[in-house]
Amino acid sequence: MHVEIWSDIACPWCYIGKRRFEAALARFEHRDEVEVTWRAFELDPDAPPERIGDRAVRLAEKYGITVERARQMEQTVVDAAAAEGLDFRFGAARGGCTFDAHKLIDLAHDHGVQDEMKESLLRAYFTEGELVSDHETLVALAGEVGIAEDEVRLALSDESRAARIRDEEADARKLGITSVPTFVVDRALGASGAHPPDALLDLLRQGWAARTPVSALAGNGAGDGAGEVCGPDGC
Repeated sequence: MHVEIWSDIACPWCYIGKRRFEAALARFEHRDEVEVTWRAFELDPDAPPERIGDRAVRLAEKYGITVERARQMEQTVVDAAAAEGLDFRFGAARGGCTFDAHKLIDLAHDHGVQDEMKESLLRAYFTEGELVSDHETLVALAGEVGIAEDEVRLALSDESRAARIRDEEADARKLGITSVPTFVVDRALGASGAHPPDALLDLLRQGWAARTPVSALAGNGAGDGAGEVCGPDGC
């Protein structure tokens, strides 16, 4: 069974959703027969290499709320992450373009270390305050999972690999994916949001038992506690 997960590096619910999916997969009776592939989705395709300024201030301006309320929203996400064993440090996070980071995830798939690369990038962004648009940072992170520097630099400048990322994003649009994380089983059954492990386990079991095509991906808005997502308009 093939599970494709569309997500972004700069998406906090994607990191939380990764942990919840891992917990679900560990309990799935056929986990050894599941192939997981990470797919690209940019929450902000027009993002500059690095955004300057306080993240909470930008959130406040975007949503027309107070900075205090924005910080409360961030703390809600921090608490949800902590419950999954993750250490989010929004104060240190350096936002910016994630396109090249997605190239690295694609390259890692060729080496059989895609999940490790995805984990390293998420940790670098949300915990370590690394700038994931910076090529030297990407070279170092790829080295940690065993990918040679010359391969990384080639991948970052390779237009054919860039085209593959754009194809994955086009596939997301065709499937009706507008927010992430979104989990798709055999291109037939899907769920959008960082659902609790029990719900994701149900998705895996349904996919295994039925393999019945559906025309829509289930999703719910951020903040309801069931399946939080990040979309182009925010988290």
